[in-house]
Amino acid sequence: MVNKKSKGGVKMASGGLGKLVSLGAWLTGILVSLAVGFGMISGTLTIPYVEVIVPIAGWIVVILTLVSVILAIANKF
Repeated sequence: MVNKKSKGGVKMASGGLGKLVSLGAWLTGILVSLAVGFGMISGTLTIPYVEVIVPIAGWIVVILTLVSVILAIANKF
C-alpha cells in the first residue's frame, strides 16, 4: 500500500514511484525552461513588436532556472 500525502489539496504518492514521477516532472520543467530561455537568447523564439527585450528576458529565464536548480538541490541537504 502506498502512503499518500496531501499537498495543496492534491494527494501525492510518497512511495518510490511517486518520487520518480516527481523527479521526472521537475527535470522536464528544467529542460523546457532552459530550451525556451536559450531559444529566446538565440533569436529562434521571439515576440512580435518587442524583439529588443526578448534576449534579455531569455537570459533572465536561464539565470533564474539555474538559481532554482541550485536552491532545490541545496534544500535537499
